[in-house]
Parts: sequence; C-alpha cells; structure tokens
Amino acid sequence: MRKLLVVAILMLALLSFAALGFKIGLVTGTVSQGEDEYRGAENVVKKYGNEIIHVTYPDKFMQEQETTIARIVELAYDPKVKAIVICQGVPGTVAAIRRVKEFRPDMIFVVGVPHEDPEVVGSVADVALETDTPGRGITIVDLAYKMGAKRFIHYSFPRHMSYKLLAERRNIMEQRCKELGMEFIFVSAPDPLGEQGLTGAQQFILEDVPRQIAKYGKDTALFSTNCGMQEPLIKAILQHGGIYPEQCCPSPTHGYPGALGIEIPADKKGDYNYILKAINEKIIEKGGAGRFATWPVPVNMVFTEAGVEIAIELVQKKIKANDTNAVKAVLDRVISEKISGYGIKTIKKYAGAGNYYMITMDSVIFGVTQF
Repeated sequence: MRKLLVVAILMLALLSFAALGFKIGLVTGTVSQGEDEYRGAENVVKKYGNEIIHVTYPDKFMQEQETTIARIVELAYDPKVKAIVICQGVPGTVAAIRRVKEFRPDMIFVVGVPHEDPEVVGSVADVALETDTPGRGITIVDLAYKMGAKRFIHYSFPRHMSYKLLAERRNIMEQRCKELGMEFIFVSAPDPLGEQGLTGAQQFILEDVPRQIAKYGKDTALFSTNCGMQEPLIKAILQHGGIYPEQCCPSPTHGYPGALGIEIPADKKGDYNYILKAINEKIIEKGGAGRFATWPVPVNMVFTEAGVEIAIELVQKKIKANDTNAVKAVLDRVISEKISGYGIKTIKKYAGAGNYYMITMDSVIFGVTQF
C-alpha cells in the first residue's frame, strides 16, 4: 500500500510537470544583475518543473554578447522548446532571435525589458513587454512633485543615454520639470559595466548624494537609470534627505530590503502585502514617510512570469500576439496572484514597433498609502 502511495505521488508530480507537452526556454540575468527577474524564473520553474529550461546571460553582457547569443541559440536546438522568453532583453537579443529564426522560423519569442530600439525588437519578437518609458517621463516627475520635490536629479551615463527610450524619457522629464517649475539636473555617473565596475558606481552614488543634497536641499528628487544604483541611492537619501519617487524598474524588492536591512522570511518571499508593510514600517521609523515610493509588485518579475504565460498561450493558440486585451489579462492575472487590489493601469503599443507593449501601474507612497 505504501509503495502504491509513493508511486501515485510521483505520478502526480510528473503529471504536474508535464502538463504542457512542450518546453519553454527562459533567459534572465543573474541575481546580481537582476534579482527580480531571476526570482520570477525560479517561480515558473517551481510551477512547471523541467518544462522550463532556465539559463542566465553573463553579468558583463555588453562585453560578452556572443555568449548571450550562444545561450539563446542553444535553447532552440532542442526541438521540444517551442518558445523562448528573455528578460531582460540585453544587447545581443535581437541578433540571437534572427539566428534562431534561420533554422526555427516557428519559434515564439517574448522579450521583457528590451535594451535595443523598440522598432528593431518589435520586428523580430512576437511580444515585447516594457514599462511605458516615455510615459514615465511624466508620471515619475509628477509623483516627485506631488511628494514635495522642487528639483529633480537624473543620474545616468552615456551607454544608457544611447538607448532610444531612456534618452526620450530623460528629455520628457526635463520638459515636464519646466512645465511644473522644477529644476532639472543631469548628473553623469560611472557606468557599472565600465572600468570601476558596479562597486565603483555604487560608491559614487553614496558619495555624490550628500553633495547634491547639501547643494540643492532636501526637497530634491533623485532618480537613476541603473538597477545596481538603487540600493545605495535609497541608503543615501534616507541618511541625508531627499525624495525617492521610483526605481528604474519599479519594485518593492528592488533596493529597499537591502537598503533597509530587511530580511524577508522564506515563507514570506512572495507575500507582497507583508513586504510592503515591512518596508513601510522601516521608512516611517527612519523618518522617510511620504518621501519614498514604488510600484506594488516587482515589474521585472511580472514580465518574466507573464512572459512565460503569454508564450505558453501563444504556443497553444489561446491568444494572439497582437491582442492587447489578451496580453493585459495575462499580466493582470500574474499581478493578482501576488497582491490583491492592483493591476495594469495603462497598456499601449509603441507606434511602429509591432507588438511592443508598454505598461504603467499605480504607485504606493510609504508612510501615506494604507497597507
């Protein structure tokens, strides 16, 4: 009887991991380059088992594009892989898709957070998912203004400013600041992929924020285009003053737990009600109420998990890649599984870039929003 029970359990497990009948390739950054998407990958592997083949691209992805390309192409050699999801879509992604299409024209690609130009990405990917980068040029500045900012500091570096959407957002931010009577200040920071590395870039933020606050005052909002700079930015603003309206990739777990010394228990890892409350308490305790904000769930984690779900439904022909409502429904479903009461606020396609979807969500302000 006991043997039969064990066999039954094993069969149920195998059935749960073999529900699709095909495989999905999944490519993300490492924990050091993009923890939210990596954790999202862990979640879908837990859900679908060995039907998800998860690989990571190199931390130094700019210098090692051929490695990124090779890892994506390698996934396509498995005939059971019917779709490949990539988040973030670092440089080399478009070249990899083109190579795969040469021998697997049927392969479906979903790309989250593309680094390459929208028109180029949209010409090769079946679906692309990104925050509404141009739109956030307005929403981030408006949020900072609502939180009391009189000026806005934008940290970035030449590599990021060569990205079409990031440069467009920077210009929109500057224009929006003028419209609201806010001063816009651009500060050039070290590139984390440059000679000084991520450590050097983070040290620059820790040293520069107090200089900027001393010069411009505490009613200054600070924003950085780089993921690795978020934790030191939060730390420095908490210590020296300033306003932190949003991360480059909005998320409660992007920078906040590390900066605030919050250890999230294993049984609370995906509980965003718990995580938001824990951050809220720390921010209030440290005197930052009303001056720190984010989105209620990790957007890159959502793109990773929803990207897999969209890919599955495309393979199964349950949805069409150009159906905005269907894509939104999948995104809303993934978000609702993480936190209730929130979903996609706006979704639209980038003009002339195929199925390149851009989204926004409502913000939460710590010390103001009720959790």
